[in-house]
Amino acid sequence: MAQTTSAQYASPTDVATFGAYTINQDPADPRPLYRFTGRLTADGSSGYRAEPGRYHVYAGWFCPWAQRVTLQIALNGLENVIGVSYVDNSRDARGWAFRETYGPDPVNGFTLLRDAYEATEPGFDGHVSVPTLWDRQTHQVVSNDYTTLGIDLATQFTAWSNGADLYPEHLRAEIAELDAWVGPAVNRGAHRAAHDETARTALLDAFARLDHRLADTPYLVGGQLTEADLRLWVTLARYPGRADEQERRDHPNLWAYARRLYQLPAFQATTDFTTFADPTIPPGWNTRTAA
Repeated sequence: MAQTTSAQYASPTDVATFGAYTINQDPADPRPLYRFTGRLTADGSSGYRAEPGRYHVYAGWFCPWAQRVTLQIALNGLENVIGVSYVDNSRDARGWAFRETYGPDPVNGFTLLRDAYEATEPGFDGHVSVPTLWDRQTHQVVSNDYTTLGIDLATQFTAWSNGADLYPEHLRAEIAELDAWVGPAVNRGAHRAAHDETARTALLDAFARLDHRLADTPYLVGGQLTEADLRLWVTLARYPGRADEQERRDHPNLWAYARRLYQLPAFQATTDFTTFADPTIPPGWNTRTAA
């Protein structure tokens, strides 16, 4: 198990020297944007057995996709089973990096997250993203597919978890059905809504549907906290309108739901509003943050 003996950091973000980060996707390349799609399984049938101390998640406080994963870890009580560390909040063409902001890479001593990808696929030319799951045993990236990674953490580590069941089998079809429209309209549409009227309309329509859904239930699916809530909440927390009085009046159940989830320790422990594009903390939210 590799461990750093002294702090190693990347040089400061420097777009003038290195250029801006871009994602180069060759239309002829059939591989997905999130290229590493290994799965964790309790019985090891996937080649990656779920076991304590083996895996490490490289995350980013700013990233909603990464927070889905860190929330799963926290809500399942897996903090001592799966390691987590954080990249710096800014990047240039080199991609995400380890700097003094959150400390060095505690596993490999990498200065750039790209180094993990290069160690896995020499000459790597794809997207360097968080979350990234690293396997200490095989010394390579297992997954940067945030959806399947979150599901695996919710279902394959029950031997070490606190018993939380955030992806119960009897609710999986309903979670998928909800994600089919919340994903495009909210998770992927909230950013576009600021400059795309069609996306803005779809987002507000989705908010209205969610507000109606939450009128008489505390959670989105099955009357219990599930993966569906995690997927929605990380976007709500980063949505600039969360602090707008008109938004709160238009969708009172939705924003009451968001505030209520933030009272749970795991949500507070994995959230740092200061790293969001809009760091405003909405009125009525508990203002303690993890950083």
